[in-house]
Amino acid sequence: MSKENILIVDDEEDVLELVRYNLDKSGYHTGTATTGEEALTKARAKLPDLMILDLMLPGIDGLEVCRKLKSDSKTQNIPIIMLTAKGEETDIVTGLELGADDYVTKPFSPKVLVARVRRILHRAVARDLEKAPLKIRDLTIDPARRQVLIKNKPVNLTFTEFNILRFLTRRPGWVFTRSQIVDAVRGIDYHVTERSVDVHVLGLRKKLGKFGNVIVTVRGVGYRFKE
Repeated sequence: MSKENILIVDDEEDVLELVRYNLDKSGYHTGTATTGEEALTKARAKLPDLMILDLMLPGIDGLEVCRKLKSDSKTQNIPIIMLTAKGEETDIVTGLELGADDYVTKPFSPKVLVARVRRILHRAVARDLEKAPLKIRDLTIDPARRQVLIKNKPVNLTFTEFNILRFLTRRPGWVFTRSQIVDAVRGIDYHVTERSVDVHVLGLRKKLGKFGNVIVTVRGVGYRFKE
């Protein structure tokens, strides 16, 4: 049974308890916070394995919490699932650009949320854990350490950015649609727009710097890793 620590951040008591109950029942250890300030304090004091973060919080809102966590080398690798209200597409895109890994819109199915949590924590890690590092010129991808190096200098990628890069490098030259990329890194039941895939790829390219051109856009189709 899972024993990962998950920090749930929401100022609505009923939502907080609903999420906590279902995660506890699924075998996870949970902690809670009701404000952005409390979330930052708890995340920095004891790094959670994943954070479920409501965007609408009193004081420091969820986007600012995400921004602060992703700009801190100590907390930047914490996977974040955003909880959003319907119609907050702009906030969703902003959150993804800041480094959040997934989102669920309210009202949501607890079973779907638990499935998203389980996938983020385990699927990619289990798949890549025993694979040897891949070196392509000055770019090194180490699945076991979930680390990317350029000329031996680390590149800080989000959970999803790493998974996309790892997926594309498995088949250099192959063209993958956005849907295929999502299926590979998040599963076939993940609802996604083309825009959110593009946001992750854009962030990945920026972080790879001059090596970002190894990810080629195939107009009207998707992406490929340059041979």
